Parts: sequence; C-alpha cells; structure tokens
Amino acid sequence: MIDPQEHAKNRGLVESILQYIPGFSGYLAREYRRESDSMTRNYLAEQLQKSKKGLDEYGQTLVGLGALDQLPMLERLRSRLDMAINRLRAQMPGYSGFFDFVQVDEGVLTDLYEHDLALVQQVDALANEIQGLATTSLSPAQVVPELIAKFDGLLGKIDYRENMLKGVAAGPETN
Repeated sequence: MIDPQEHAKNRGLVESILQYIPGFSGYLAREYRRESDSMTRNYLAEQLQKSKKGLDEYGQTLVGLGALDQLPMLERLRSRLDMAINRLRAQMPGYSGFFDFVQVDEGVLTDLYEHDLALVQQVDALANEIQGLATTSLSPAQVVPELIAKFDGLLGKIDYRENMLKGVAAGPETN
C-alpha cells in the first residue's frame, strides 16, 4: 500500500514551491492521498487479476482429469473474482478534488487508510490461496465454497469502503 506521506516526499520543484501558497498545500496533500488511493486500488485489482493464472491452471488440471462436471464451480469463483476486480477499479477516489461536489472528511480518510491496509492483507491472502489451487489435490467441492465465502466477505468490505466515502457507512464494519 502506498503511504501518502511517502508519496509527498517525492514531489518535484514546482510542487514544492506551490506548497507555500496559502491553501494550496492542503490541496496538494489531498491530491497525494487521492493518487495513493488510486494506486492502492490498482494494486489490489492487479493482485486478484494475477491470481487468475492459478484458477486457470486448476481448471486445466480438472479438464485433464476428465472432471468437466466440476468446472461450473470454478466459473462461480471466477465470477466473484471478476466482480471484486471490477468493483476495486470502479470505486470512487479516496478523496474529492478541490472542486468536486462531494467532499470527503479527513477523519474518514484515516479510517479508510486503515480499512485499505486490512484489504491489502485480505487480498494478498486470497490471491495466494487461488494461485495455490494449481497444486492442490482437493476437488472444487472441497475448496470453492470456502473461497466463494471469502470473496463474499471481501466484496462486503469493498462495498463498506465505498459507503465510507459516500458518508453512509453505519458504524464499524463487521465483515
């Protein structure tokens, strides 16, 4: 996950000069947060996208074993995987721009940053688990329902993230 403060340290000369203009430094800090948020969501989506290779290899193994009747279970898992990727890529940015209609509160951004850290850990674990499918000897009936449940939890966290930004999240997230 990209830390907005670390990102701000890498600014150029013009940005460093603009930082001294009253009110502009806060704008720059928010823009760094927005860019960091975008980079984090892209990282999450890419981790999930890369994990598809393990899912494909597992499917090929099943085809090689003649277990074609088990492929629909993998397609349900792929559907959840694609849904998570699409939701991550399509979410609203973690901070509204200077002239955006909806402004996001700084306190919410701090909560969002902590939420995203948990998302990174969950996505990394899920991606590793999916990539490991290629080497498992378990049937889809043994592994897919648990993975689908994990993806449903992940989708809940992604939705909760969106609700945090919209200002409609109702208390601590439970997924």
